[in-house]
Amino acid sequence: MSADGAAPGAAVHWFDLRTVPATPWKNGGGSTRELVCWPPGAGTDAFGWRVSVARIAAAGPFSAFTGVDRQIMLLDGDGVTLHGEDAVLCHTLQQRWQPWGFAGEQPLDCRLIGGPSTDFNLMLRRGQWQGHMQMLHDTGTVGATGAGLCMVLQGQWAVLGGDAARVLQPGQGLWWPEAMGARVLQPLQPLSPEAANPHPFAPDARPALVWVDVAPVNM
Repeated sequence: MSADGAAPGAAVHWFDLRTVPATPWKNGGGSTRELVCWPPGAGTDAFGWRVSVARIAAAGPFSAFTGVDRQIMLLDGDGVTLHGEDAVLCHTLQQRWQPWGFAGEQPLDCRLIGGPSTDFNLMLRRGQWQGHMQMLHDTGTVGATGAGLCMVLQGQWAVLGGDAARVLQPGQGLWWPEAMGARVLQPLQPLSPEAANPHPFAPDARPALVWVDVAPVNM
């Protein structure tokens, strides 16, 4: 279902991360805010693609998603280390806005580097959907070729095209279930280091937006 409760078939769904409910994990180690799970109503065993934001508050194993390709990116916090079998280090998720991909069935144990961390997640049902996440720091066009999602990370962004223009703040965004009329995403003004007050893990003080672009696999 959509994060804003919009009916299936609507061209564009708008969301604000601050109003998306957080679902606590069964193991008590964190919580997840689901931004989109496609198709609507699909459970964790049946979705085609899914985007969420998770807060990792304690060490523990990652949930297994057999047959799912995952991409993860640190949004905030001190980061985590991810260990595979025999405690071998697989990846250090410490630099913000750097996507990392792995197979959902791969056993991974998560350990906090410091305090809690927040990450952005893309899941794709292998053999059914393909896609990737990327960062935008300047004007870009989205939505013309397939499904997807965009969320502002830093700065203010104008969404132009389609219905009336909107201005999005950090944590706000949109998603669409299929190709639509192209939307132009444009940062309103460059950020200075003084105005941005970037997090220590931020690569720089530029406007930033994450764009997820997905499409069905041609069978």
